[in-house]
Parts: sequence; structure tokens; C-alpha cells
Amino acid sequence: MYYELATLTTRLFTTAKATEGIQAWVQAAEARGQLLGCWYSDIGALNQILVLRGFNDEAELLAERRRALLSSDPFHCGALLTGLEMHSYAGFPWMEPPKPGSYGPVYEVRTYQVKTGGLQPTLDAWKAALPARNEISPCLLAMYALDGTPRFTHFWPAASLNERSAARADAVKQGVWPPKGGPDWLTSDMQSQIFMPTAISPLK
Repeated sequence: MYYELATLTTRLFTTAKATEGIQAWVQAAEARGQLLGCWYSDIGALNQILVLRGFNDEAELLAERRRALLSSDPFHCGALLTGLEMHSYAGFPWMEPPKPGSYGPVYEVRTYQVKTGGLQPTLDAWKAALPARNEISPCLLAMYALDGTPRFTHFWPAASLNERSAARADAVKQGVWPPKGGPDWLTSDMQSQIFMPTAISPLK
């Protein structure tokens, strides 16, 4: 599956109103794709809304990208925005698309840049290691960027920050994570944020 990950930076105290616009945008008659998640940032860069949508093919994704780029009111909350970024991704090929449900409410979203030529070795390492890692706490989605700097983004839901920290420590202690050989292909450019689901998010 193909994905769009949009980051909407909003004016102070406008998250709820912006979310109403986002819901109308993704439910419009001309809209394509499926809303998977809509979260607000809680730790890290603040005043951000993260919108994740899934698409059956690249044509659908690009059609939605053009709709936003050509709109005078993207996501029906343009007047509330101080910044807008939209990025295209493909899911790791063996992973099933996430299904709506309650997995959080704490969502850690990590983005790692990869060295030149490092994407396929990264995919191979993750494919080998992720089943054991998922036994401790599941990775909801991992996807690699189709534009910009070579990188991949992954989502880790947890019931609490403490649960998240304990799971990561346990995975390292058991030796199942990080994937063997995986870090060899990463640069030092890594980002992590904590997000919480908004009222319209299918992923809770």
C-alpha cells in the first residue's frame, strides 16, 4: 500500500478546529484514499497534526497531492496553518496495512535516514527481526519514503510512555532489537515524536 503522511503545523489552540476541517477534507466526494490516523503532537515539536492516509496505488496518492497543492484551502484549515508538509511513502512490502482500532493512545513516530544504497539491506534486516520484536510490542506500520532524502518512518503504539520505555528496554535486553546489521545502514539523523489520537482518528 502507498501512504501520504502530512504534517500540519497549526496556530496556537486551533487543533480542534483544524481537525474539523481535516475530517471534511478526507470525506469530500472527490477525496481519494482512506484516513488511517490523525494525531496531535504531545512530545517533541508541538502544535502539529499528523495525518496518515492509505492509497491503493500511486495514481490515487498523486491525485490527492495535486488536490491539496492546487487548493486555496488545503485540508479545509488553511487559515489555521503556519506550515504544511506532505510526503509519499510505500509500506514495507511484507507488512499488512494497519486496521482501525485502539492500539495506543501513545504513538511514537520515528523517522530514520538511511545511507546511500541502504534501503534494501534495511528492509531485509527488519523482515528478519520484526517478528520477534513484535512479540514484545508490535510495530503498527513501517514505510519508506518515495521522495526527498532516503528515509523510513515507523509507528509504535503503546498504552503509556512507561510501557513504551519498558518494551524498548526488554527488546534490547533480549537481543532481538535493533535488527542485526540494521544500524550499519543508518545515518545519525533520527527523529522521534510522541503523538496522541484526535477524535477523528481511526487509529486510537
